[in-house]
Amino acid sequence: MLTETATPGDLPQRELQSLTVQFPSTPRGAQLARRHAVRGMEERGHPPASDVSCAVALVVGELAANAVQHGRVPGRESGLLLALDRAAGLLRVEVADAASAKRLPTAAPSSCPDGESGRGLLLVDVLAVRWGTAPRSPVGKTVWAELRLEI
Repeated sequence: MLTETATPGDLPQRELQSLTVQFPSTPRGAQLARRHAVRGMEERGHPPASDVSCAVALVVGELAANAVQHGRVPGRESGLLLALDRAAGLLRVEVADAASAKRLPTAAPSSCPDGESGRGLLLVDVLAVRWGTAPRSPVGKTVWAELRLEI
């Protein structure tokens, strides 16, 4: 489950620490993805109550919940990748799903203050240095966010 060399997304090729997890496309699966992320951050020196770990938990929770709600394809799992690049001081979070027909906005949506939903990508936008989407081969999409290791 743990790989010491990887080249996720568009991070430069260099030694990275990464964690890859497949999770069921269910609300319980999204919760498990968040727990794996927090555990992975703890193994890399960021305790669960640290600012970095809390930010990772929020971002992974939001992206995994969106993958389950908007990208679920029966019989297909979703995937989580965390890639830690200490040299750049960044952590890249990627959540992949199998639904390619639904596209995410390129910017965080504005939300009605009294609305019950719609704030998740606003959180991602605030916590991440940058974020976006990419097509996934052979099918699906990946939503990614890069966070600073020092918040």
